[in-house]
Amino acid sequence: MKAIVVTDEAAGMAGMKLVERPEPQAAINDVVVQIHASGFVGTELAWPSTWTDRHDRDRTPSIPGHELAGVVTALGYGTTGLSIGQRVFGLADWHRDGTLAEYVAMEARNLAPLPGDVDFTVGASLPISGLTAWQGLFQHGRLQAGQSILVHGAAGAVGSMVTQLAREAGGYVIGTGRAADRQKALDFGAQEFVDLDNDTLEDVGGVDLVFDVIGGNIQKRSVALIRAGGTLVTVVGPPEARPAEGAAIDFVVEADRTQLVEVVQRVRDGRLRTNIGTVAALGDAVTTFNSRERRSGKTIIRVHPMQ
Repeated sequence: MKAIVVTDEAAGMAGMKLVERPEPQAAINDVVVQIHASGFVGTELAWPSTWTDRHDRDRTPSIPGHELAGVVTALGYGTTGLSIGQRVFGLADWHRDGTLAEYVAMEARNLAPLPGDVDFTVGASLPISGLTAWQGLFQHGRLQAGQSILVHGAAGAVGSMVTQLAREAGGYVIGTGRAADRQKALDFGAQEFVDLDNDTLEDVGGVDLVFDVIGGNIQKRSVALIRAGGTLVTVVGPPEARPAEGAAIDFVVEADRTQLVEVVQRVRDGRLRTNIGTVAALGDAVTTFNSRERRSGKTIIRVHPMQ
């Protein structure tokens, strides 16, 4: 099968190559999925799990990518809940070969059914962004109706999901980003927008929840805005600052079939819009990832183009 591999951590995306690899086999509780579309997060190549297994052993050449939508082609021993030919989408394990390939073997529990009226490209855009938003807001942030939330990167793939889900839950959303992102963030449902280059962040006043995808000085300044009992939720590693009278939580998104079903149902009935930017074929993926152009929204790689 065709797959993109990485072997040199120092080379980053410049070291990506499109090669031929053996098709994966399904282990116990696994399925093999023929991938129709794959999502990719640019920071993956900085994750230790891209380069080593759970015992810290080198696992290169490794296949990056963890989001997928496709069709089940094989079932491992003991696998239940899915069937051959079924349309699925989900989040592949961090420490195993990923989804920038024609096939992937992964645990069945990390997949959810993809309804027939949802395009594979849309399905592949949902797992990391949708689950990160859901878990950050509701599991870790415990967002309640009437609370205010400061969403950094509100026009991005994760931030736009956070904004929409928070609005649906009755939150008041203040989005941030660059000046060029203002209208997009507002279109996704932010009620206010802070241009981090030109506006004063502190002018937003107190908030109940900060959803941080930036870190650094922006995170530190945001912490001071959190009201007593409020929460900082971040996905960029251990917080550098914590609210004086609240909680600070950093988390790594986890696969969850029930939450994936919740997210895709919202897409189906129009409550949630995806934020897809660039769509490219697998053969063009290396060039796409190495482009110096600023890309807006999620980058999706189409692998098998048929529906």
